[in-house]
Amino acid sequence: MIARFKRAEIMAALDQFPAVAILGPRQVGKTTLALSIAASLSPPPIYLDLQSPTDVAKLSEPELYLEYHPDRTVILDEIQRMPEFFSILRGVIDKRKRAGQRAGQFIILGSASLDLLRQSSETLAGRIAYVLLPGLQIDELSPGELPSLWLRGGFPDSFLAPDEEKSLLWRQNFIQTYLERDIPQFGMRVPASTLRNFWTMLAHANGGLLNLSKLAMGISMSVPSAIRYLDLLEDLFLVRKLHPWSINTGKRLVKSPKVYIRDSGILHALLKIQTVDDLLGHPVVGSSWEGFVIETILSDLPPWVSPSFYRTAAGAEIDLVLEGRNKQRIAIEIKRTGAPALTKGFLIGCEDVMATERYFVYSGKERFSLSRDTVVVPVHQIGHELKSRF
Repeated sequence: MIARFKRAEIMAALDQFPAVAILGPRQVGKTTLALSIAASLSPPPIYLDLQSPTDVAKLSEPELYLEYHPDRTVILDEIQRMPEFFSILRGVIDKRKRAGQRAGQFIILGSASLDLLRQSSETLAGRIAYVLLPGLQIDELSPGELPSLWLRGGFPDSFLAPDEEKSLLWRQNFIQTYLERDIPQFGMRVPASTLRNFWTMLAHANGGLLNLSKLAMGISMSVPSAIRYLDLLEDLFLVRKLHPWSINTGKRLVKSPKVYIRDSGILHALLKIQTVDDLLGHPVVGSSWEGFVIETILSDLPPWVSPSFYRTAAGAEIDLVLEGRNKQRIAIEIKRTGAPALTKGFLIGCEDVMATERYFVYSGKERFSLSRDTVVVPVHQIGHELKSRF
């Protein structure tokens, strides 16, 4: 089993909070990680799968059931299927705290932020910590596995498939399952073919400015419907909207967000890209690399770091701007190249946003200074580099 770097964060949260929620898309490894953590706990935790009728029946009287296991950590998998359970958890947590169990009472697994965050935002305030589990990251693998990770994406079953054909087949089935089973459970009563077309159009627009009117017109749907579909895909951790940097500089700034398919393997499956050679010859190669690096960067940054991009009508552009505390502002240029070179647009953008640090992330293997202000960093090192900065 691949060691996940989020394990330490989850263990630390379990020592501090009564409940820890591990969020992420389906099949990203939440259950595997939770059960691995459970194996290290004593007494052994109770695992309840809320997709299982048997386990759901156990919770028909949840307070009574949990009273039988007062000192056991309880793992609740697929909690978005029973969001009403949060209204019960507060009382159970507080009762256990009074009995002396102050932390590590519940591990909650959820495949969507939509219901989970809404239901728990008030009832469990101060009682729950959230950890977002991304797909496999290059920090968890070897640098030599980078091309395969980029092509196949970070879902473990896709990455670990025996060959490219089986990896692509897994991702295609993953997409079909979401379209036919998972998305409809959130009230999206539309043909799977319509939603697939919408998702595929987002893939073609990957890394570009979001034009919902154009997307909606392309599949004959209303703009409000397109907004709902996009919001749902975002809540399911399948799509990322990267918003523009918005502080007033006195210049004409781009106001539309950029849209990315969060997992590069899902992006490539939607576009029917099976091999690295196919990818290198496809028009999406540049935006695919950009999105892959952005997800690598954002996967392990603190939640208070704010990501955005910067672009003006005059051509100044920064692929990623990270804002921390005390006016810390990091500008990042992302290019799949072996010969990094700064553009005039990036330099102007850095001056506009008053960047305190500058990085150029590329596909090479060495770290070096490109100028007095800009450091070139390989993608497999950028996560460690930035984590030390915040």
